[in-house]
Amino acid sequence: DNSVYTKSCPSNGEFICPSSGKPCSCGESNALNCEKSVGGATCIEHKPVSYNEIDGSLYKEKELIFPPELVLRNNLPLKLHGFGGIRWYRPLILKQVLDLKSLYPAAKLVVGNTEVGIEINFKNAQYPILISVTHVRELNVLSIKEDGLEIGSSVRLSRLQDVLKEMIADREVHEASSCRAINDQLKWFAGKQVKNVASVGGNICTASPIS
Repeated sequence: DNSVYTKSCPSNGEFICPSSGKPCSCGESNALNCEKSVGGATCIEHKPVSYNEIDGSLYKEKELIFPPELVLRNNLPLKLHGFGGIRWYRPLILKQVLDLKSLYPAAKLVVGNTEVGIEINFKNAQYPILISVTHVRELNVLSIKEDGLEIGSSVRLSRLQDVLKEMIADREVHEASSCRAINDQLKWFAGKQVKNVASVGGNICTASPIS
């Protein structure tokens, strides 16, 4: 809604900030920046600049968008070093995961870190090698097929829940009975924030009693 970002003035003439909803001066079309010089003060006029499209087209009355460079960036394999010699890897394809597990058989695979993080912080578990499989495309497959549903082990629970609801709405009752049972269970499983990062495979592998 463009009205959220346009200038709003009540009867008394005060500008109402679209961010805070309170009177402020951020709606002034021009801002003066005065710099002192030998001959006195020099005022430079600055106009607010904002963009509404990824291509950067000028649109003066809107707020700045999320940086398009971050939206369009390509994912890269990562290798990070932490305190105490901890190493953290983020492969992008299944072969890279298998190669890392071949080099480090004891490495721990993580997605949302909802279980491993608890073990490290509260149970003093030591995992010097961590492999994040969040971006492995083969493990993020989630597709509806004629004979069922293919679910990758790195698929987040919130994403799975959305697809289950779609299956329940589109399929006959007897065809979607398993989907309905899983969806009913997910309603009681943690909060939205946890389901946004927790994975299907992670909860099956850890077999946590709280899951």
